[in-house]
Amino acid sequence: MSDPSILVVEDEPDIAALYAGFLEERYDVDVAETAAEAIDRVDAAIDVVLLDRRLPDGSGDDVLEHIREEGYDCRVAMVTAVEPDFDIIDMGFDLYLTKPVSRTKLFAAIDTLLTRNEYDDLVQEAAALAGKRAVLSSQKPAAQREGNDAYAELVDRLEELDADIDDLGESLSTDDYRAMFRDLGESLSTDDYRAMFRDLGEA
Repeated sequence: MSDPSILVVEDEPDIAALYAGFLEERYDVDVAETAAEAIDRVDAAIDVVLLDRRLPDGSGDDVLEHIREEGYDCRVAMVTAVEPDFDIIDMGFDLYLTKPVSRTKLFAAIDTLLTRNEYDDLVQEAAALAGKRAVLSSQKPAAQREGNDAYAELVDRLEELDADIDDLGESLSTDDYRAMFRDLGESLSTDDYRAMFRDLGEA
């Protein structure tokens, strides 16, 4: 069985080389330093894309849009110095990591994304939305979240998924919870992970 394929999209050569050096011990790694290179190199064989939002010839957001429009079934982590705002809610990524990102956190994020590939579409969507909620909860005060229409729609969608996913809290093991959210902090307890899914039918 071949190693998972990772595409690193990063315009800073030193950072790109650092990430590639970390990852090559476990994965098949390719590097793109521009949006054009990323669009050219991403294909159905890629399992995970680590995507910077700021690129010299465009935006990582445009690369992400291309990936989703082409229907590539890869998981995408935004790895960027851009602080998350409410605009991330409508973006089709799976994880959002703010630089600097350690070796441990990078591996944890990729393990998380590869694990998510094993779940069906609804659970993948639930995990991505719950992750966005967690990121925004850590960055935005409650008053801003409560007054934002997009955030309200995110919460509403999580409630819809609650109706569509039977006993999600029981269908995922403790290891699955940890795998899906270990990038948010390895010190979180099992109860903390389950609390992230409180809108998704946690018993």
